Amino acid sequence: MSEVRPAASIRFAGGRKPHLPALDGLRGVAILGVLLFHTGHLPGGFLGVDLFFTLSGYLITDLLLREIEATGAVSLVAFWGRRVRRLLPALVTMLAGVAVIVWVAGPPDLVRTTLDDGPWVQLNLVNWHLLAESAGYWDRFGSQRVFEHLWSIAVEEQFYLLWPPVLLVIARFAKWPETRVAVVAATASIGSLALMVALVGAGDPSRVYTGTDTRAFSLLLGAVVATGPVRAALVRAAGRWVGIVVALLAAGIGILWSLADGTASRWLFTGGLFAHSLAAALLIGLCVRAPRTWVAKALAWRPLRWFGLLSYSLYLWHWPVFVLLSPERTGLGGPARTGAVLAVSIGLATLSKYVVEDPVRFRARWAAGRSGVLAFTAVMAGLAVLWVVLPAPAPAVVDITGL
Repeated sequence: MSEVRPAASIRFAGGRKPHLPALDGLRGVAILGVLLFHTGHLPGGFLGVDLFFTLSGYLITDLLLREIEATGAVSLVAFWGRRVRRLLPALVTMLAGVAVIVWVAGPPDLVRTTLDDGPWVQLNLVNWHLLAESAGYWDRFGSQRVFEHLWSIAVEEQFYLLWPPVLLVIARFAKWPETRVAVVAATASIGSLALMVALVGAGDPSRVYTGTDTRAFSLLLGAVVATGPVRAALVRAAGRWVGIVVALLAAGIGILWSLADGTASRWLFTGGLFAHSLAAALLIGLCVRAPRTWVAKALAWRPLRWFGLLSYSLYLWHWPVFVLLSPERTGLGGPARTGAVLAVSIGLATLSKYVVEDPVRFRARWAAGRSGVLAFTAVMAGLAVLWVVLPAPAPAVVDITGL
């Protein structure tokens, strides 16, 4: 959902390059899959979130390794400051806007869940909050909550908080930091898979699907491939057949997307999600090292890249729009509703990117340094006040006297 840098024209110490246009295209594929899933046109499109996770693990780890290569350390304050400037403006805008709209025009049940979930979104813990409330991910189409899709943003934010200190420790004490990062990430990813297999039961798999511990392998496999030794080994292994290998990986991912069907596909939670993440990580690594394959060139198609660059805001807005533009409110159904949801979501996401995100991220000097800290504090305090001042409707009273 989030990006590290928009395109690839910068060079870093040691000749290491940032991500290529194909990775923007992959992000575009991911968000389109999620949109098609939520509008009922691609049952396996939810795997786009898994692709987002793997991309994030790769990009963040690559960014931190480039910093280690250039400076020998990781500046945690600088990293977290960049993440806040990148992610918070669009998120706060969406949270406040949707909360007010729901409070003004939403049914009482939706208002209550929105005001209940909002503080947990702000704390980046909404995935655990929803699990504590037994709000199953796969039940969301029945009991809709406008912020429920933000469980994945919470998982990524928790990764951004925990993973950089690990790399900082490795940079200080390891002789070969990239090799050590690969070993640590690979070992942790296997542990995460073991937890998923151990904890998944016969019922609702929401615990293992949205839990940070059981989904960490998607991010960590991306981190493994971000290391130089692993990427170089991939290219050597593929050899002159790299184009065919990339095509097979892309086809395999497409087949998984066509076969997966949520709770009906129990194989996802006993290794299927891990296999998908691994295929995605290998595809990312090979696209970076072999950008002239036809798959990488197809992913660099400009419209697909544009969706990729828009993907964070589009992910934030699409689900609240889907919930609020319900058939009951709009009188629309089928393709007409899908078109309306997509048009409104893309419009809001475009406004968010070009009016809110990019100005704060690239041009607002006040968003960095001491003034940035003050702005962050004020925004978080204001958002916290919002959850308090918007009164929630009283719970419905059930009359049992006639029972």
